[in-house]
Amino acid sequence: MTEATTPTTSPITTGVALRLHQVRRAFDSLPVITSFSLNVDAGEFLAILGPSGCGKSTLLRLIAGLIQPDSGTVSLSPADTKFQTAYVFQDPHLLPWRTVLENAALPLELMGVDRAPRLAKAHAALADVGLTEAESRYPAQLSGGMRMRVSLARALVTEPRLLLLDEPFAALDEITRFRLDVSLRSLWLERGMTVIFVTHSITEAAFLADRAIVLTGKGGIVKLDRRLNLPRVRNNDLRVNPQLALETQALLTAMEEES
Repeated sequence: MTEATTPTTSPITTGVALRLHQVRRAFDSLPVITSFSLNVDAGEFLAILGPSGCGKSTLLRLIAGLIQPDSGTVSLSPADTKFQTAYVFQDPHLLPWRTVLENAALPLELMGVDRAPRLAKAHAALADVGLTEAESRYPAQLSGGMRMRVSLARALVTEPRLLLLDEPFAALDEITRFRLDVSLRSLWLERGMTVIFVTHSITEAAFLADRAIVLTGKGGIVKLDRRLNLPRVRNNDLRVNPQLALETQALLTAMEEES
């Protein structure tokens, strides 16, 4: 089931457009993704839902170029911009011997950016996620939510045009997740990048995204593609809004039909 309406993107659009065409990927002869096609507009915020093992993380890895499809194509437009994709995993993967500022600056260091400008950009990225006062701390001195914010700042420091997130807030307590949801949504509005967010949380998908797809349990087939009728600017007041409940119910119904 699909619902097609006018595409919704950030008013400031710096993102890339994405096209997957008849993509297939198998592991040990077991097909995980079969004949998958999807178009994502530049500057769109898309959430991907589906049962465990349906291929959500595999899709992100295909989009990021970490693995290649067995057949089909994955293309970005424009395709000639280096370092335009950033990936945030469920585990922050911070280097314990480096400070928060040094961890956030790591991608720029790997790109060969000089120390002063890369630290300045890392400082700005940490300010965006509310961690300016923690710059000199080490990962072991941070809470789980703070470590995830460092991971997000590290992803943003290169000013990516495509941000991929694989259940980044899954291990956090609910209040921390709520705060990070609001922060991520605000950063998307400010920067206009294309965001693809994988989650098991139906309420999180509805709160964050402007469009959500639900995958079937086998083969990664899209069974629901829905534009979410919610305000562009979102804060925690929205969580008790009846319209959010309606959108959440629509996604839940699709998930229940698949279980």
